[in-house]
Amino acid sequence: MIRFGYTIAYVENVDAELTFFEKSFGLNRRFVDPSGDYGELDTGDTVLAFADHELGKSNFPAGYAKGSPNQPMGVEIAMVTDDVATAHQSALNNGGSELRGPVEKPWGQTVSYISSPSGVLLEICTPVSME
Repeated sequence: MIRFGYTIAYVENVDAELTFFEKSFGLNRRFVDPSGDYGELDTGDTVLAFADHELGKSNFPAGYAKGSPNQPMGVEIAMVTDDVATAHQSALNNGGSELRGPVEKPWGQTVSYISSPSGVLLEICTPVSME
């Protein structure tokens, strides 16, 4: 059986990205490599991790698309909360860039979009009702 284990986003500064998620969303560091080029957040069963672009270059010699605050990555990470407006503002207060403020979707979910300081595309959303 295969299971989803973790997501790694390649960023300019691993420590700064970890700090942004800690301050914005109250997450804690789970592991940071002594070199500082890789770090993980304690996010439950599925790990959210960051690696610096130098490590990315060693893994992908042909290169890859980097995100930036003005042009976030084409993959989003969803942060689920009951209070989107507060989490959205917290992300802005801690260095995130607003891509779209909170809106209610036709199916009842509230969603906003932020770019992290390194260009990680974040969806901040309420849980989706399965009823």
